[in-house]
Amino acid sequence: MRAKTIGLIAHTGKAGVAKLAREVSREFKERSLQVIVESATAKIAKLKAGGSVAQIAHRADLIVVLGGDGTILNVVAMAGKNLKPIFGINVGSLGFLTCVNSSAYREAVDAIASGRISYSERALLAVELRKNKRLLSIAHALNDAVVSRGDLSRLIKLDAKVNGETLTEFNADGLVIATPTGSTAYSLSAGGPILSPESGVFVITPICPHVLTNRSVIVSDSSVIEVSPASSEYPTFLSVDGREPVRVPANAHVVVRRAKIMLQLGFLPDVSFFRVLRHKLKWTGSNV
Repeated sequence: MRAKTIGLIAHTGKAGVAKLAREVSREFKERSLQVIVESATAKIAKLKAGGSVAQIAHRADLIVVLGGDGTILNVVAMAGKNLKPIFGINVGSLGFLTCVNSSAYREAVDAIASGRISYSERALLAVELRKNKRLLSIAHALNDAVVSRGDLSRLIKLDAKVNGETLTEFNADGLVIATPTGSTAYSLSAGGPILSPESGVFVITPICPHVLTNRSVIVSDSSVIEVSPASSEYPTFLSVDGREPVRVPANAHVVVRRAKIMLQLGFLPDVSFFRVLRHKLKWTGSNV
């Protein structure tokens, strides 16, 4: 796919990002591509503002994000149903979702302008907070949904079901439900497996389980996963893609399933998930 209209969104708190935004915008325009700059990005870079993240997502063919993995997660959340393909240029250390550092932005622009970038299809989670049959909230996650104890220094008990059947009661600090993309984030830190992006599964990983036989469980991404606090004695919180936790009300439960929308994540032609993985984890065979 060759994009004609580029949405440009930056992490405005990163050092040097204003200059980078101006240079990337200029490079695209020199290649006769239309560039729409998100309002906050435009303000610091002294460029013409094109609207909010949601408005940029609605108008652009491709969103170029200047920042890190967290910036991409925020863009996914704010774009909502208008989510478009995303290409990340990292400002800082190389992440799992960004494939090129800021010093190589011209190479990225050339690849985008000539239609040479490749795309990896990434599943998203639809995370619902429900009480009885009433929907309290819904959010999308590229990485994970985390049900946890918050700041309280004690274990919580969580009942987990898959497709209506009881899995187990987890006695742990919390539970991570992750996509393959999110398997290299919090789930990995909690001892979960690494999943390839197109594996078609989700992983349920307990955080510091009290029972040593509680381990990660991999389920089909067509599954419906339900998590309920086993007791209302202690507060339980839900966080989606690392965003501000919200308290799970008494007698409420979390329902997680595959979202109807998905993300097309852009990479340079010679960059693959496994190449990035080798580099990030410093595995033998890394040549990045």
